[in-house]
Amino acid sequence: MKIAQDTVGQIHYSLTDAEGNVIDKSQGEPLAYLHGHSNLIPGLEKELEGKAAGDEFSATIPAADAYGEVMDEMIQAGVPKNLFQGVENLEVGMRFEAQTEQGPQSVAIASIEDDTVTVDANHPLAGKDLTFEIEVVDVRPAKDEEIEHGHAHGAGGVQHEEEA
Repeated sequence: MKIAQDTVGQIHYSLTDAEGNVIDKSQGEPLAYLHGHSNLIPGLEKELEGKAAGDEFSATIPAADAYGEVMDEMIQAGVPKNLFQGVENLEVGMRFEAQTEQGPQSVAIASIEDDTVTVDANHPLAGKDLTFEIEVVDVRPAKDEEIEHGHAHGAGGVQHEEEA
């Protein structure tokens, strides 16, 4: 069986950046995902289309097809330090949840000035080309409930209380 819309693929993966630094990898059991339901970045899902169990390949996904390009409008300078209550020593790279008109937004401190900071709400991997080493372990038809929920269930997928 080949990976296609409404199949569950199970993959082992290693993710590296342009410098070859490992960002993430599967830990022990393969990652299970429901194909065609935006459970993976678009470029990786496209690369997996048509693959079968036993296939191994490398794919470099450009930033635009991964987590997107860096959007300048997601960077805000001049945020007063006193808004970061309860944190004595602010450091570049620290992540916080900011309350916005669109709801909670994860932001990282990009720089620190005297009494202000610059925060960046872009995804941490925005603007980066990503390379995946992939091994397809298994492909199976998705169950109706998985399609209805929009994700794979069971080993390597989302665990529901009734399955645990």
